[in-house]
Amino acid sequence: MKNLFLTFVALATISNVNAQIPNTGFENWTSMGSYNNPDGWGTLNDLTTAAAVYTAEKGTPGSPGTSYLKLTSKTAGPTVANGVAVSGVLNPSTLQPVSGFAYAGQPSALTGKWQHMIYGSSQGSISALLTRWDAASGMRVTVASANVTLSGMAMSWANFSIPFIYLDSQAPDSCVIILKASGMNPTNMDYLWVDNLNLSGNVAELSENLNLNSIQIFPNPSAELITVSFNSTDKSNYTVQILNQSGQVLQQKDLEPINGNISTTFSVVPLSKGTYFVRITDQNTTLTRSIILN
Repeated sequence: MKNLFLTFVALATISNVNAQIPNTGFENWTSMGSYNNPDGWGTLNDLTTAAAVYTAEKGTPGSPGTSYLKLTSKTAGPTVANGVAVSGVLNPSTLQPVSGFAYAGQPSALTGKWQHMIYGSSQGSISALLTRWDAASGMRVTVASANVTLSGMAMSWANFSIPFIYLDSQAPDSCVIILKASGMNPTNMDYLWVDNLNLSGNVAELSENLNLNSIQIFPNPSAELITVSFNSTDKSNYTVQILNQSGQVLQQKDLEPINGNISTTFSVVPLSKGTYFVRITDQNTTLTRSIILN
């Protein structure tokens, strides 16, 4: 993924490095004659207009607001074009971002509202990536990522919250968000509708009381029990949660203040197979790690 973001270095010329998601509520659109494009977002509309097909359209009303983004995979000639949008510039050949937007915050989650459904077996996805330019290595480093593969369907507006998993403690300088109505094998009329995206929460002040290197989640993958273990250098109150890919809290334990090693165990037998998240919080920290249940 690092190579995809080498061009983000150009974002250093943007003066407001704390800018939020562009056109976050999809209220602003530019007319291209026979179709509209959402301001600040790259889509396939410019490519598929030759077939009079548009996979990114303006939906009304918003939730809330006057409009939202409708991504729909559609037949365009011999293939089905995926409904894709990126917060920046999109490479139509690879469906990968060329650039994103300047951003220096450390959010805990990507939130918003969605509706989605597929007509085949290839689920769409929502992902966000925070990166920074590392002068020593001369390349872009991933600070954090938030990813979810859509599951089931949402036939009315529903809230979602996708937690960021941090790999680096330094602040990012850029962000890219990728929205896809379908997976690798799109089916005609798969759709993902999105509105009111937000980078929420803040993990900028990582607690000195929690030793990040001490966090262990085992076994991972697991089918029965998982143990979450970490070391605290002060008597802090910690909450440990298991979340699904939509950010819904499935299990939670509030732990007594302990100076030293803290360990707690969850039964994951009732949960379906798939990817989940373990979130550890205290008064200053929100940290997330992924787990796989098999």
